[in-house]
Amino acid sequence: MSRLLYRLGRAAALRPWRFIVVWLLAVGAAAGIAGAAGGTMHDDYTLSGTGSQRATDLLRNRFPELSGADARVVVHARSGRVDQGRLAAADGRLRALPHVSGVDPAQPSRDGATALVTVRYDVPVTGLASKETLDRLRTATRDLREAGYAVEFGGQVPENVTAPGGVAEVVGVVAALVILLLAFGSVVAAGLPLAVALAGLGAGVSGITLLAAFTDVASTAPTLAVMVGLGVGIDYALFILTRHREGLAEGRDVADSVGRAIATAGQSVVFAGFTVLLALCGLVLSRIPVFMTMGFATALVVAATVASAVTLLPAVLGLAGRRVLRRRDRASAAAVRTESPRVRRWAEHVGRHPVPWLLGALVLMLALAAPALGMRTWPSDASSEPTSNTARRAYDLVADAYGPGANGPLLVAVDLAKTGGPDGLKGLGERLAATPGVASVAPPRIASDRSAAVVVVTPEYGPQDRRVTGLTDRVRADVLPPGAEITGATASYVDLTRVLSERLWPVIGVVVATSFLMLMIVFRSVVAPLKAAAMNLLSIGAAYGALTAVFQWGWGAELLGLPHSVPVSSLILLLLFAVLFGVSMDYEVFLLSRVREEWLRGGDARASVTTGLAATGRVITSAALIMVMVFLGFALDPGLVVKQMGVGLAVAVALDATLVRLVLVPAAMALLGKANWWLPGWLGRILPEIDVHGSEEAAAEPEARTQAAGV
Repeated sequence: MSRLLYRLGRAAALRPWRFIVVWLLAVGAAAGIAGAAGGTMHDDYTLSGTGSQRATDLLRNRFPELSGADARVVVHARSGRVDQGRLAAADGRLRALPHVSGVDPAQPSRDGATALVTVRYDVPVTGLASKETLDRLRTATRDLREAGYAVEFGGQVPENVTAPGGVAEVVGVVAALVILLLAFGSVVAAGLPLAVALAGLGAGVSGITLLAAFTDVASTAPTLAVMVGLGVGIDYALFILTRHREGLAEGRDVADSVGRAIATAGQSVVFAGFTVLLALCGLVLSRIPVFMTMGFATALVVAATVASAVTLLPAVLGLAGRRVLRRRDRASAAAVRTESPRVRRWAEHVGRHPVPWLLGALVLMLALAAPALGMRTWPSDASSEPTSNTARRAYDLVADAYGPGANGPLLVAVDLAKTGGPDGLKGLGERLAATPGVASVAPPRIASDRSAAVVVVTPEYGPQDRRVTGLTDRVRADVLPPGAEITGATASYVDLTRVLSERLWPVIGVVVATSFLMLMIVFRSVVAPLKAAAMNLLSIGAAYGALTAVFQWGWGAELLGLPHSVPVSSLILLLLFAVLFGVSMDYEVFLLSRVREEWLRGGDARASVTTGLAATGRVITSAALIMVMVFLGFALDPGLVVKQMGVGLAVAVALDATLVRLVLVPAAMALLGKANWWLPGWLGRILPEIDVHGSEEAAAEPEARTQAAGV
């Protein structure tokens, strides 16, 4: 592969405008097609095989009026009672809104100061333009606000409104530009990685929009894809650019230097990107559509950034020439520093004292991961939003007037064909009301064909209360007759959390196994991939621990714009593992590629680690710092899932680039010595040979130069 990549990089450097124009046309065409034929994002949380899903399917079939989205209008009188005449007038306006299939009678609180009106739609929430629908609700209830009432909105539609984004992306790009400028001292060198990453990002995001035209794509998928794509895209370009600068320092001409950079660092980029793709595709094992599309969408962007790094970047490097160097270094390439003396001295020190450093770093990483043992995962709801959000204010008003459980009622769906008809409902209400933790039970509602019924059960606890899981389990095990199931947001949360916990381990097993296999083939070693997997799992464990401390313990919740401590989102475990394992493997591939290159050249195990770390230390540190700033920028996102992803990724990358790469890796490799590259003879004979160090490129250089001279 290195021979092919060398020729590709050299050709792009010699004929840059051809490649640049092709990329401009491709990005423009993708954006145009996406704008004309692209789809919109839809969340699909189908949980096949769960009780809540069976109940939901029954309600959709037998109660069409309950199958669509809902919105809650909460009207509160600051003094006195809510006027019923004004409520009736608002009821008529609400019924006239598009897609409204019905409006439930207003439910007054005991003191009459609050009224709850539920608006039902004939389409799911993904079929509505949520912001536009919320604006219509505000218009329909304007008279109530003008009369002095507080009017807030909750339910599926208001909670599905996405706050304006863009701030996180801008913060990440600006921070990356500053770091690159400080690292390279050249505006051209600082701007190139960003430009190339943004080109790949543009193509990938357009691909996501096109994908949404054919299948449901999660609403958070583009944000997650941009977060990961921006980080890895800049890093990939940075690694290639650094290797190119080294080539110029060795006295190579621009085209040869670019070709060698693509054949070596570019090949590492391809394998690193492939590792990220493997990890993301592991989300398929979750069998939950929303996760599968998140994985596919992010993988699409990562693939586009890899393509831009190995095809567009060599073209712009050829066009830039020697301007990627500092102005004072252009006349004397030898003045360019290609390794870090500080990192070399540090690596030598750790290599001489590996045991204490290894044990110390290991204890620290395990201590950081320890809070994860008490992690509680639960999907976020309106109570996690800031008080500036109308859904949060509606949540608080409902909790104060009707009790916390009114924000997450349980819907008991009964298939009367399996319970002996309506007579099968006898005693169900009493048994439900007598269940510990139940605040109230509404009379059953019978379907028009008398084939099904639904009973609304209001718990004593709010949706995020730990006790609601036990209540759901008690009702299912001890109260419900055959043919009855529970659904509603709270029951769905219980099932979603359990399904994700059960499917986390298969995802971990497959991702770790496939990554180990790929690294074993690339580096022809059994020990190095095992060590890499263990180090990555340590980083991920520490990230889980940090999330538990920051969000669940509340150590930094307010700084991140949250009103109080919240559980770690159930969506985080799978997503964070897949993304982090892939991103951490990036650094492992880049570091091990250089270490093995030095090992094959000199045969000195300890010296190869020192030299490899010294050669890659500065660029890995810069790349990690960029990633940390990009991910921390996304911690400012209003969405809780994206916020927690940003914090988790930033913590893991920071630890990976410091404790793991600068302490654990050199200490472990120093102790293992030649065993780092041990491979059984029989296995070595059946594994394919992959030249990840660019030795094939050296053979290709004379031929490529001859061909170029004849052009």
